Amino acid sequence: MTVRSTSTSSAPDLSSKDPNWWRQAVIYQVYPRSFADADGDGLGDLRGVTQRLTHLAALGVDALWLSPFYPSELADGGYDVDDYRDVDPRLGTLDDFDTMAAEAHRLGLKVIADLVPNHTSHRHVWFREALNAGPGSPARDRYVFRDGRGEHGELPPTDWQSVFGGSAWKRVPDGQWYLHLFTPEQPDLNWENEQVRTDFRTTLRFWSDRGVDGFRVDVAHALVKDLAEPLRDLGAPELSGEAALADFAPGTHPFYDRDEVHEVYRDWRKIFDTYTPPRTAVAEAWVPGARRALYARPDELGQAFNFEYLQAGWDASELREVITGSLADAHAAGASATWVLSNHDVVRHATRLVLPPDTDTDAWLLSGGHAPAVDREAGLRRARAATLLMLALPGSAYVYQGEELGLPEVADLPTEVLQDPIWEQTGHVRKGRDGCRVPLPWTTDGPSYGFGAGAAWLPQPPDFAAYAVQAQDGVAGSTLELYRTALRLRRKLLDGESLTWADEAPAGVLRFDRSDRWRCVTNLSGATVDLPAGEVLLSSAPLEDGRLGPDTTAWLGL
Repeated sequence: MTVRSTSTSSAPDLSSKDPNWWRQAVIYQVYPRSFADADGDGLGDLRGVTQRLTHLAALGVDALWLSPFYPSELADGGYDVDDYRDVDPRLGTLDDFDTMAAEAHRLGLKVIADLVPNHTSHRHVWFREALNAGPGSPARDRYVFRDGRGEHGELPPTDWQSVFGGSAWKRVPDGQWYLHLFTPEQPDLNWENEQVRTDFRTTLRFWSDRGVDGFRVDVAHALVKDLAEPLRDLGAPELSGEAALADFAPGTHPFYDRDEVHEVYRDWRKIFDTYTPPRTAVAEAWVPGARRALYARPDELGQAFNFEYLQAGWDASELREVITGSLADAHAAGASATWVLSNHDVVRHATRLVLPPDTDTDAWLLSGGHAPAVDREAGLRRARAATLLMLALPGSAYVYQGEELGLPEVADLPTEVLQDPIWEQTGHVRKGRDGCRVPLPWTTDGPSYGFGAGAAWLPQPPDFAAYAVQAQDGVAGSTLELYRTALRLRRKLLDGESLTWADEAPAGVLRFDRSDRWRCVTNLSGATVDLPAGEVLLSSAPLEDGRLGPDTTAWLGL
């Protein structure tokens, strides 16, 4: 790993009050329950986050995104929210949040909060009121309640399916049914109801006033549904999934990516822009690129996650096509592109990138990660190369906690410890997402490798000790030091939001220039290749006699 100092004369100040700080920022996702446990109860908490913020500052990220920390029974890992304007007592208090946000800002870190507007928890005061109020009441109108079909209303109102399996409708004792696109503990809100819209405006102001710099919007494409009577059947269970959007004219699916949802975000933007600097937002919208760009328009959320990049295979042609399309879509929207390799919902990329392209990840997880077996060394090498490629691209990069340690997926969790509702709701057909949510290792010993004073809420494998921060801190060539060096260098090199492809690159090699200052070369082929002109600033693996080996990325100064 070679580093050369570089002038900072044109580097943007991402820690300032610049309203565009987010356009090329690096945002670190914290899954609070798995990040750090300050009180020793086995569950991560806000005081644990505060204690470990120096890790993020030393890493060199610009912001942290906190996955939900609200009161919740954890029917879906915190995405079932009891109260949008409070902190889960197991994770701390509002004072703990304020302390955490103040410390983050002192360290030059922005704070992004996760917002879950599609559904509440079934324990939310509104839903309890709805159950008590009965059919036709104003309380029920905040949600999507309908009479059932059949002679006695015993059949669901439609054939819509839950993302987690089974019907998206649940019957209540008085005979009506309510919609839940996710778990039954997550009833969908009715965004045609003005009380719902008003309450979320209050929530946006509540957290913005407490110093939150932006919001990640969960399931941003599903808020508005076509609730005109009679509700439409889809005709096939698979048409309930996001992949079915291609079977509908744009904006016409009954509950995904409807055109009317953009009215909500234009309304939110008016609130964001009352703050200095304006609050930012990023949409989790599992929709095709051209439609995704609509959420990222300047008068809406401003950014949207780029899941095509996450889902792309380790193939030069496919990646180039996705990168080119993503940059074009973002430019058309007036936004910057986003790049992400891992998050709390997918198999970690240090594992995923070496699985054969046709791997059924659900079946692989059920095998405990043994069918097929994974070469961890090869996976880490590929993950490091993928990271340097991602960090070289114009736009914002989102880093998931633990990827800076090279953590692999924990695929062999015993079924009796699983927490993800997917496991039960699919009848044990899908193991779920717990394998990427296993708590972080901070030290090389202890009952939870420094995560807390006792055991963690999900068991950590013994080999986590080798990945711990303590094991990698200051160690030349470690994945942690690679991230630190890359982020420090990236900030100095940033210049503009475009790239120029080198068409003369060898087959299987991605090569592009960022302005006239630096270039990135990623070798996705199986052969060692010559490097183009330029001084090596950083490489994801040692060079081989001055040449770039397979599954390796290098940054070159021009």
